[in-house]
Amino acid sequence: MAGRTARADQVGATREAILGAAERLFAERGVYAVSNRQVSEAAGQGNNAAVGYHFGTKTDLVRAVARRHAQRIEGIRARAVAATGDSTDVRDWVDCLVRPVTEHLAGLGSPTWYARFCAQVMTDPALHDILVEESLESPSLRQVVDGLHRTLPELPDEVRAERGLMARTLILHTCAERERALADGTPTPRTTWSEAATGLADAIVGMWLAPVTPSR
Repeated sequence: MAGRTARADQVGATREAILGAAERLFAERGVYAVSNRQVSEAAGQGNNAAVGYHFGTKTDLVRAVARRHAQRIEGIRARAVAATGDSTDVRDWVDCLVRPVTEHLAGLGSPTWYARFCAQVMTDPALHDILVEESLESPSLRQVVDGLHRTLPELPDEVRAERGLMARTLILHTCAERERALADGTPTPRTTWSEAATGLADAIVGMWLAPVTPSR
C-alpha cells in the first residue's frame, strides 16, 4: 500500500512538473516552437518520452494545462456569481467575467505564464477551439453570459455575439500584456491585478453599453 502511494505521489509530481514547464515554454515561445523533448528537459525528466507517456499528444498537453487553471477559476467565478444574485447591473456581471481571471493570476504569485499561454493558444487556429471548449464547459461562465444578456435585452443577437468576442479578446490580451510586463520588470498602468481588473471592467462596460449604429 505504501509503495503504491509513493508511486502515485511520484507520478503526480512528475505530471505537475511537466505541466508547469509546458505552460512556461508555450507562453514564452509559442506552442509549436517547443518540442516534447524540450518540455521533458525543462521539467527535469531524463526520459524524453515523459510528455507522451503522461499526456499523449501535444494537443492533450495543451488541454491539460488549460484545465489545470480552468478548475480554479471556475471556483472563484462560481462564488462571484452567487454573490451577484439576480443583479440587473451590467457592471456586476462584467466583474464576474474579469475578476476571477485577475484574482487567479494574482494568487499564482510572480512570475506567471498562464495569461500568455492562453494568448498563444487562442491565436493558433489548430488549438483555438481547446480554450473555447473549456469555456463552454463552465457552468458559472454560462450564468454570467445569461446575466449580461438579461441586462441588455435591446442588443441585437449579432451585436451580442460581436461584443462578447471583443470582451473575451480584451480580457485575454490585456492580462497577457500585463503578465509580460510584470515578468520583464517594466512599468504597468495599474499597480495591482485588482486595479487592473477595475480598468479592464470599466472599458468592457463601456463597450457593452456603447450605441449600436444601424446597418446601411
